[in-house]
Amino acid sequence: MHYNLSNYCGDTQFFKLKSIHTMKKLFRLMLVLFLGLVPMITMAQLTFTGELRPRTEYRHGLKSLFNSADDAALFTSQRTRLNLKYNDSKFRVGLSLQDVRTWGDVKQLNMSDKNQLMLHEAWGEIIFNESFSLKLGRQELVYDDSRILGNVGWAQQARSHDLALAKFKTDEKGQFHIGLAVNNDSEALKKALYTTTYKNMQFAWYNRKSEKFDFSLLFMNVGLQADAGNTEVDLETRYNQTFGTYMNYRAGKLAFTGSLYAQSGKNVADVDVSSHMFNLGMKFPIGSGWKGNVGIEVLSGTDYDTASQSRVGTSDFESFTPLFGTNHKFNGHMDYFYVGNHVGNVGLQDIYGGLNYGKDKFSFATAIHLFSTQADLYTGAEKQDKYLGTEVDLSVGYKYSSSVMFKAGYSHMFATDSMQALKGGDKDETQNWGWVMVVFTPNFLK
Repeated sequence: MHYNLSNYCGDTQFFKLKSIHTMKKLFRLMLVLFLGLVPMITMAQLTFTGELRPRTEYRHGLKSLFNSADDAALFTSQRTRLNLKYNDSKFRVGLSLQDVRTWGDVKQLNMSDKNQLMLHEAWGEIIFNESFSLKLGRQELVYDDSRILGNVGWAQQARSHDLALAKFKTDEKGQFHIGLAVNNDSEALKKALYTTTYKNMQFAWYNRKSEKFDFSLLFMNVGLQADAGNTEVDLETRYNQTFGTYMNYRAGKLAFTGSLYAQSGKNVADVDVSSHMFNLGMKFPIGSGWKGNVGIEVLSGTDYDTASQSRVGTSDFESFTPLFGTNHKFNGHMDYFYVGNHVGNVGLQDIYGGLNYGKDKFSFATAIHLFSTQADLYTGAEKQDKYLGTEVDLSVGYKYSSSVMFKAGYSHMFATDSMQALKGGDKDETQNWGWVMVVFTPNFLK
C-alpha cells in the first residue's frame, strides 16, 4: 500500500489550524460566559486583573562582555497576563494566563500564532481552618528576599512550580510551610528519565515576625535525575540540600538584613556538593524621600581554569547555586552572574551600595557593584586578579495613574582582564544596557 506523505502532512496542518481555531472560539465563549456571570458574583470574593508590559531593550554587553565584531541588539518584548482569583470561606482558586512575545516574531497576516498561550498559575487552596490550608497546582513560590525561591518577575515569562504546599499558622507571629513536588513529562506507564527541571523537591520554611526582628529558616531537598550520556539510561536521582536562614532587624531608622545558606549532597554529575553563601546589608535614611543602602554578598566558588574550563585542586563541587531565586534582583541588573550563567565556577564577592528616592509619583534608584571572584581564577598556569569589574545601575519610575507606570533604566559595566578571561568578549568595548518599559495593570471589576 502506498501513502502520499505530502497529502498526510497537509491534512495534519489543516487539522492543527482547525484545532487552534476551535480553541480560540472556546476561549471567547468562556470569556463571554464569565462576563455574563460577573454581576451575579459577589465582588468582594472575585478579583479579575490584568497586566500588559511592553519593554524595549538595547543590549551591548548584557550577561557577557560584548565582542567588537558584533552589533548591538534592539528589540521590544511584551508580557500580557490575565489573573483571576476567587475566595470562599472554604477554598481559594487562582488562575493566571499569559502570552509572551517579541514584537515582529509573527507575521501580520498570521493564520496561527507561534507564541502559545501559557498557564503561569492554576491552583486551588483548601482552607481547613484558620491555621491550616493546602494549596495544590501550578503556583509561584516567593519567600523572604527571593534569593533562593522567587518568581523571577523581571523575566517576561517568570517562574512557577507544580507542587502541593501545606501552610500552617503556628501562632499570631509564626508560620510554617511544607512543599512537595514530583515531576514527570507525561502520564507514563513506567519510570522514564526526566531532565526538564528537578525530578522532585521537598522544602520546609518557618518564619517568625516581631516588632523589630524577623527571621526565617529554610530547608530544601532537590532531586535531579542523571543523564548517563550513553545507550543505558541512568535513572538514579541525585539529591542536594540547601539550608539556612534569613533575618531582618529594624533598629529605629536603620534596618539590617542578613542571610546565611549552605549546600550539601550530590549534584547531577554525582559530585559531592560543599558550598555556602552569606549576605549582610544595611539600609538607612538620608533626607526627605532619600534612602541609602550598603552591603556585601559572598557566594562560594571553586578554583577554575578558563583554558581547560574545569575545576582546579578539588574533587568537590564548592560553587554555591542560588537555585530558584529572582537572581536579577541581586549582583547588578546586567545579569552577569547566576541568571542562567556563572554556575559551577569561581563564585562571587559583591560589595554594593546605592541611593533610592521616592516621593509622590516619581522614584529613582542608583546602585554600584564591585565584583570579584571568591575562588582563584586561572588561565592555564597563570593566576588572574580576583577583581572582575564595577557595574553602575540607574533606574527611574513614574506613576502616571493607579494602573499605568513608566519605568526606564541604564547600566554600565567597567570590566577587567579577569572578566574577559572568565566571560570572553572584549573588555575594551563599551559594555552597556538600556531599557524602557510601560506597565498597565487594569482591574477589570472596578
